[in-house]
Amino acid sequence: MIDYPAYRVAAAHVAPVFLDAQASLEKALSLIAEATYNGASLIAFPESFLPGFPVWAALAAPIRTHELFKRFVAESVLVPGPAVERLCDAARRHGIVVSIGVSEGTTASVGCIWNSNLLIGADGSLLNHHRKLVPTYFEKMIWASGDGHGLRVVETPLGRIGALICGENTNPLARYALMAQGEQLHISTYPPLWPTRPPEEKGNYDLTQSILIRAGAHAFEAKAFNLVASAHRDRTLEDALAAALGREALDLIDGAPQGVSMVIGPDGAPLAKLSGEEGLLYADIDLSAAVEPKQFHDVVGYYNRFDIFNLSVDRTRHVPVTLTEGSVVAGGPQTLEIKEVP
Repeated sequence: MIDYPAYRVAAAHVAPVFLDAQASLEKALSLIAEATYNGASLIAFPESFLPGFPVWAALAAPIRTHELFKRFVAESVLVPGPAVERLCDAARRHGIVVSIGVSEGTTASVGCIWNSNLLIGADGSLLNHHRKLVPTYFEKMIWASGDGHGLRVVETPLGRIGALICGENTNPLARYALMAQGEQLHISTYPPLWPTRPPEEKGNYDLTQSILIRAGAHAFEAKAFNLVASAHRDRTLEDALAAALGREALDLIDGAPQGVSMVIGPDGAPLAKLSGEEGLLYADIDLSAAVEPKQFHDVVGYYNRFDIFNLSVDRTRHVPVTLTEGSVVAGGPQTLEIKEVP
């Protein structure tokens, strides 16, 4: 018999303490406790919550942002690592599933970082570790491309959960790969703002509208709930940008459309929405609500032509080097293969 759990989710429409991973971690731990107290079984934090989103890449030439990049790399977290251990411990103590965006560093390089999302189970285990497949637009100046290793849906007591980061929610193949794994709850994460033009020019990218389109489309096509967590802009972000780039940097972001957090049902309609102010957004969801819409369009079931279409996904974790060392033992030469994993 199939179980369709019903429970409360929380989207953290909050700001990190910009470029301070430790302070942002403490804030996340406090919010995990708050969400649990208010009855949430799952909480989702925004894109790159630890230690913030590198919006400066859109505002100034790279020759002016070296120090910001150095600070950002220094505050990026290792997976696994001390920050992740504390998040896992908090999830276990509170019995809550946690999704959180991090800028991920590696011991294989002092300057290579990824835009990653972690899904942590209520038992404290790291259920999934996804690196954004392709950094978007100016993000290419900051993060490396990820791989398909984390392009997976995880079976949990709350149903089958998947996640994509920001612009990945525009990628039909990435979205379909999760749909085809029986995704029931999709998590979408976004930054506080995403400027593409000066505010006095027309045509600045409308982050709120793009989220509404993408989130609604995925929920409707997958017949799944979509939990969207966007970051909030705060004084720590503004102060850091002004100190590094001058007050004109603030003029550029003042006119940029802000992100929005929301929960969308399997019919594509929003159940709850929060923008403009910081806080936790709650919604009660019932996975059984996704059954009836599957009768209309089940794109991973009867409403497809698998004799015509075929999708193959490589989920190999990319590593920078595979080292093979020869050794001599009794009986002749032996080869020891050592795989270096970042």
